[in-house]
Formats: sequence, C-alpha cells, structure tokens
Amino acid sequence: MTQANPEKMSERAQHFLKVLIERYIREGQPIGSRTLARDSGLDLSPATIRNVMSDLEDLGLVVSPHTSAGRIPTAAGYRVFVDSLISLQPLNAEVLGRLQGQLPAARPGSHIMESASQLLSNMTRLAGVVMVPQRNKEKVRQIEFVPLSGTRVLAVIVTSAGEIFNRIIETSRTFERSELEQLSNYITHHYAGHDLEHARHEVFDEMQSTRAQVDMLMAEALRMAQEAFSGDEDAPDMVVSGQTNLMDFDELAQMDRLRDLFQAFTEKQEILHLLDRCLEADGVQIFIGEESGYNTLRDCSVITAPYKLDEQVVGVLGVIGPTRMAYDKVIPIVDVTAQLLGAALKTA
Repeated sequence: MTQANPEKMSERAQHFLKVLIERYIREGQPIGSRTLARDSGLDLSPATIRNVMSDLEDLGLVVSPHTSAGRIPTAAGYRVFVDSLISLQPLNAEVLGRLQGQLPAARPGSHIMESASQLLSNMTRLAGVVMVPQRNKEKVRQIEFVPLSGTRVLAVIVTSAGEIFNRIIETSRTFERSELEQLSNYITHHYAGHDLEHARHEVFDEMQSTRAQVDMLMAEALRMAQEAFSGDEDAPDMVVSGQTNLMDFDELAQMDRLRDLFQAFTEKQEILHLLDRCLEADGVQIFIGEESGYNTLRDCSVITAPYKLDEQVVGVLGVIGPTRMAYDKVIPIVDVTAQLLGAALKTA
C-alpha cells in the first residue's frame, strides 16, 4: 500500500485524522463517529463523518478492529500524524528543571548513561535506552601508571566523557613510582585529546619509526601505552531502564509479545543496530511499527536523538514504547535529554 500524501488529503480529512489519533493515544479505545463529531468542533452530519472515515480507511491510515465499529490509527496513520499534523509541546520550566536536576555532570561517564536512561524512562513512562559511546572513539584525557606487585603495573585511563577504566600490564622489569610518573606524564602529554583507536595507531607507528632512537625507558612507555590503549571488549554497549513500563500497555501486555521484547532488551543486538543507524542522522528520528525493520518491534515506536561531545556525535539515546504513545510530549523530552547528556559529558 502506498503511503498517503497529506498534501493530497483534504483539510477535513487531516483534521479528523489528527483528532482521532490524539483521542486514541489518550484512551486506547477505538474511536466512533459520535466521539469524533463531538471532539472535532465541526458541525457535520454523521454521514459526512462516516464518509471521511471511509476515505481514511481506504488510504490505510485507520482501521476498524473486528470487535468494534470504531476506528484506530495504523502505523501509516501515525506516520502522517508525526510528519505533518502533530503539535509538539515545548517543555515548561518545571519539566526542564527536573531534567536538568536529575542528570548531574559530576558522576563518572557510565553512571551518567544510567542516569539518562532512567530519566527517559521516568519522564515518559516508557523504556529508556542509551547507547554507551564506543571506548575506541572516546578521547583520552589522562593516563596514569600505578605500581603493583613485581612487574605488574595498573594503567588508569580517564576519557573526555568522564569514563575511568583500568588495565593491568605486565612490564619487562620493576619500575619505581617516580619512573612511572615520568612515563605517565610523557604519554598524557603526547596523546591527550586523541581517541583511543587513533592513539593506539599513533603509538604503534612511533614504536616502529623511532625504535632505534629512543631510550629504553621511552620504548617501554610506548609499549605500555599500546597495551593500555588496546580495545576493551567488556565495555557496556547499551543501558536500558523501565522495560516493565511496557507491561502497562494492553497492546504489548500479551506474554508472547513481552517475552520477545524483553529478550530483545537482553540480547541488545537488534536495538543496538537500530541505534547505530541513527548515529549519522540529524536530530530526532522516529521509527513506527515495522519501519524499524525488526519484527520484535512491529507494535512499537522508537524515538531517538544523537548526543554530542565536542561537537561530535558519540552516541544515541531514545525511548521504546507502543505505537500509541504521546509523541507530542515524548519527542521534546528525548531531544532535550540528548542535549543535556552532551552538556553533562562535557563538564564531567
């Protein structure tokens, strides 16, 4: 079925579609002609309203459930509504203050992601998801080598996102604390501001090109840095909060649907692929029903927004809920939360 073009729909049809969807989002029940007549504010006969509804049904924008004479919107109807008919509600000062107050910048990076996910869930009563920045793409702020027992050294790396992670390195000999401080200062001076992947390549290149020209201490510093900057496969890739909120919606509350959704949250792969597609997108993205490309999300809508650090997109956050969600309220919350997360990471 071809997607309806709002420009080719009459203003009356667009108005009734908007009224029907807004009422259905609030109540979750099929909307009959009498209700539409009352809500529309237009003085039209029941026959005229039925004709408009029939036209919208022919366009694939609404459908009549077999148990009711009323109509509900389809995914295509929601798409027309979101693209052309929605009236977004700007966040008032109270809501904005709650968002700002619940996402403090003082927490380490991973905890900020958890806070953002919980914040999205609490504010929308949906499931909140936050893609954790790939550590390979995070910029190094500082590295410190701390002596352990024998030839073991702890490498502590602080990223620009406020993330702190450690690696234990086996060295060729025992180092004094003063020597490790010298190595820490050398590596921080040369590689701060570079992302981990770039720093790892630069260290390798420097090791190859200056092997015969650096003293043994600096050679060891480069070797330790290369190991410290190596990939971290155990890093979390996505934080999810509020999955149980989805149990409150009748259209998702069947056990088989919930089982599939919770499995998708646990395995993460499908949702991560969807978020990954949004990394290159500009601004808020909305996937309604089967637009996500995943059967598990066929009855859901996903609203995402990228968040930035130093003007570069480093991740994506969003919410997952039923197609019957309050788009006018949820879209601004997702958009503002992405901006606040970027600001919190910058000052973390």
